[in-house]
Amino acid sequence: MKLIKFLSLGLIMVTTMVSAESFVYITDQVEIPIRSESTTQGNNLIRTLPSGTKLSILQATEAGWTQVQYEDTVGWIISRYLSNSPPARLELEKLNQENTANKLMVSKLQGEKEQLESELLILKDNNARLTIQSSKSKAEKEHVEQIYQDALKLEHVNEKLMQESLQLKTELQLANNNSQIEQDTSSRNWFIVGGLVLFFGMVIGFILPNFMKRKRY
Repeated sequence: MKLIKFLSLGLIMVTTMVSAESFVYITDQVEIPIRSESTTQGNNLIRTLPSGTKLSILQATEAGWTQVQYEDTVGWIISRYLSNSPPARLELEKLNQENTANKLMVSKLQGEKEQLESELLILKDNNARLTIQSSKSKAEKEHVEQIYQDALKLEHVNEKLMQESLQLKTELQLANNNSQIEQDTSSRNWFIVGGLVLFFGMVIGFILPNFMKRKRY
């Protein structure tokens, strides 16, 4: 009697322990039957589940059965068909999928890297061209500024030469005027002298014969 009570208490404890929310996986078998009762006797097959199916544990018995839930289906599966970890085949498939995804990501990143490197080369080339154009523009600007400065200097020199030329023309005009005045004065003086000479010649010519006649008599 005590033994029966002890076994009952142990079964209750086991049932309580596995009643908490936990998961198990069907082991590497092709199809595992899920039954409405924890026995293989009778027509109690509900459905079969493929290997690797994830199930929720409801309870377990010492007789080697585990009550599980899959979606809306609740039933019993022999405990030896269950595992606490996914089957190696599923893990391998998962790893293969992750490896494939990683390869695709690496390939994508490599393509993006090559594209960025190409764009970087284009930007460097454009930057070099802009630098050359900037240098040319700067040189041309300096050349234009130098031409402008030279033009200002030439304009200043031209103005100075024009002023000097105007001054020389004025001085030349004054010299010509003075020369003309001197020439006019000289001509007038010679005219006066000639008139005086003619006058005195006439006087002498008139007086001298009379004087000679008087001296004879």
